[in-house]
Amino acid sequence: MIRSSLAALSGLAALSALLATPIEAEAHDTGKASKVTVVYEHELPNVPGKSLKGVLVEYGPGGNSAAHTHPDSAFIYTTVLEGAVRSQVNDGPVTVYRAGESFSEYPGDRHAVSENDSQTEPARLLAVFVVDTSETTLVRPMKP
Repeated sequence: MIRSSLAALSGLAALSALLATPIEAEAHDTGKASKVTVVYEHELPNVPGKSLKGVLVEYGPGGNSAAHTHPDSAFIYTTVLEGAVRSQVNDGPVTVYRAGESFSEYPGDRHAVSENDSQTEPARLLAVFVVDTSETTLVRPMKP
């Protein structure tokens, strides 16, 4: 059941990417930026003022995202669709998540490390935000 759901999400992400809106992403250290695309957006009918926003993040070999935060209203559920992604949230351990594995970020969390674990293979993840509908900036660079 979970695998079929992941396959459906992967297909949805690929299809939606054709009509998607890119949002800004910056690289750190290696100069290899990630591609970040909003692939789904829908207001929650039973939770006024909140929306679901699906964000596809694509890392080329050695690709990464700068340390960042998200809106204070955002709860984020992330699933790795392809490859392996290294991640560190707040002061937790740096963890490698492989295709089919998931993690969450809570409102106010800091995402210090977000990068492809491979120097030769691509990686993709789908981050699903539950966030205030009015939020337009989903990724905010952390101040050093």
